[in-house]
Amino acid sequence: MRLLLVEDDEMIGRSLVRALRDDGYEVDWTQDGAAATSAIDVPDCGYALVLLDWALPKRSGIEILNEMRTRRIDIPVLMLTARDSIQDRVEGLDAGADDYLVKPFSLDEVRARIRSLLRRSIARPSAALAHGSLVLDSVARRAELSGRAVELTVREFALLRALLERPHAVLSRSQLEERIYGWETEVSSNSVEFLIHGIRRKLTADIIENIRGIGWRIGNIT
Repeated sequence: MRLLLVEDDEMIGRSLVRALRDDGYEVDWTQDGAAATSAIDVPDCGYALVLLDWALPKRSGIEILNEMRTRRIDIPVLMLTARDSIQDRVEGLDAGADDYLVKPFSLDEVRARIRSLLRRSIARPSAALAHGSLVLDSVARRAELSGRAVELTVREFALLRALLERPHAVLSRSQLEERIYGWETEVSSNSVEFLIHGIRRKLTADIIENIRGIGWRIGNIT
């Protein structure tokens, strides 16, 4: 599952990236508001959640948040800020933040808030990921096929989730890599094929269909 961290404090940013990657998330980290806007503007950016600082260079977090909600970008947003007055919290929540956490905070609390927001996001009808007898639990990062639980790696799950979100679309190698890997991750030329092989082995050979020369899509599942 891919998260976007927007935080200009070097120490806080590095701590969060390390902790969240240890939890199995892919984390992209940007340190100013303009770069954050560019990251969110990428079609099918695939972010499950944005951790957004308020006070940022170039564009403030509240500006970014207002624009996201005006454009109906409904990615969950956890606001991270040193602004702790009641009025600040009201402004952040009214702008469209899904949760608000005041600095300094503990990493355990950030993790718990993220899990809570992801559970709420996945619970929305539009976010349900099911296709035939295949069901994904994006919070537990677990797949079930015909009621049988199947353990997938973090990246196998991310690839399968990307395909299930657009079940009739063919996704190219570059589209899948963008959904699976963070910015700083070195990607080998056959990484997508390797992950697909693992998914097919654990679920069924027909789970992912190869459209030669174009990409992959989810197969027919009964």
